[in-house]
Amino acid sequence: MKKWLGIAVTAALTLGSLAGCASGKEETNKVVGRNGEKITYWAPFSGADGPRMKQIVENYNQSQDKYNVDLQIVPQSEYYKTVDLALSGQKNAPDLLIMHTDQLKNYADKNLLKDLSDTIEKTGVKEEDYSETAWNAGKINGKQYSIPLDIHPLIMYYNKDLFKEAGLDPEKPPTNREEFVEAAKKLTDPSKNQYGFVVPTLWPNQFIFPTILFQNGGELMKDGKPNYNSPEAVEALTFYRDLIYKEKVSPKNVQQDGEVTLFLQGKNAMHLNGPWMMEQWDKAGINYGVAPVPQLGTKQQAVYANGHNFVIPASVKDAKKLNGITDFLTYVAENTMEWAKSGQAPASKAIYEQSEEFKQMKQQPIVASEFEYAKFAPVISNWGQLSDPLWAEINLALLDKKDPQKALDDANKKAEQLLNK
Repeated sequence: MKKWLGIAVTAALTLGSLAGCASGKEETNKVVGRNGEKITYWAPFSGADGPRMKQIVENYNQSQDKYNVDLQIVPQSEYYKTVDLALSGQKNAPDLLIMHTDQLKNYADKNLLKDLSDTIEKTGVKEEDYSETAWNAGKINGKQYSIPLDIHPLIMYYNKDLFKEAGLDPEKPPTNREEFVEAAKKLTDPSKNQYGFVVPTLWPNQFIFPTILFQNGGELMKDGKPNYNSPEAVEALTFYRDLIYKEKVSPKNVQQDGEVTLFLQGKNAMHLNGPWMMEQWDKAGINYGVAPVPQLGTKQQAVYANGHNFVIPASVKDAKKLNGITDFLTYVAENTMEWAKSGQAPASKAIYEQSEEFKQMKQQPIVASEFEYAKFAPVISNWGQLSDPLWAEINLALLDKKDPQKALDDANKKAEQLLNK
């Protein structure tokens, strides 16, 4: 395996809030409805999930002729730049758009998003129809800024064939730290370049490290300040790093996506990633299982997640458009089985709690089972920038260039400097 030198960190970090949405296509795709009041809708779904959302929009447009939803898919690499231009008045703004949970406060604090409280009261959109975790993520300073589409938490994939070969029950994946390490050791055979768990040095550590930290009872921010070097964080990173250098269940210096490549090759037995990976595994014909992330931490079950949410720009005031938007969102809440086919678990209870079709799916019910204890990024403006030092220092610790305490001390210091600028 080629060694990743740990230098080119920045490009990988930009994937943190946008993973699973796109394939990097640079064109803007449109799906235009047939008749009625036009509602322009932007989304970053230029990956495998794009056709799913297109189908939902087409189905809605065909179901009625009062409103015409015009879906415009903007590549994730350009998405928030394009949104910024639009909301600052430099580009025609959409009437409705998708926004990630960790981006909501950035835009709400600048008064760029519409408070949906009054709009919700006048429509069929109801708080109790959605996951409480997903709905509450859209509440900022007592105002409701979003309607959730989904929650996408970290989940565990595992190779059933490798489990069988190692004498492990392929229907009983590990559920805690002890079981995880024991299984990883049995699944590791360096002579075959086969490992129990391949530790990535870059993405998706933006999901993995916070998960272990939250399971330790720790927090990324405390009293409005970075809390990256807490005892809970140091313990989490020490355990994670030890999988490479002490337990030796992972190769060293894994390049970007190296853990994905090895999973596809049948050389990585257990893999932590997001629900967006499902269609890639299916196309590769892997005999894989899906499970909640084991409790790798020491105190509680928890999992880091992000989410896709519908938001309305504050500039949208036309009553007809607002009525059309809420009509569309009401339709989506009851008709997102198409979205679930991409591997995601919609936040609508009509789907994840009540749909028998959903309950029969392989992966999606597992994703939904984590909703209750899913945790999001800290609700703070510019979290992406503030967290960059953390991911960079974790990278150095996993490359054995710094010990965990030193890496997290340095990350905390750099984040504090950014916060005080």
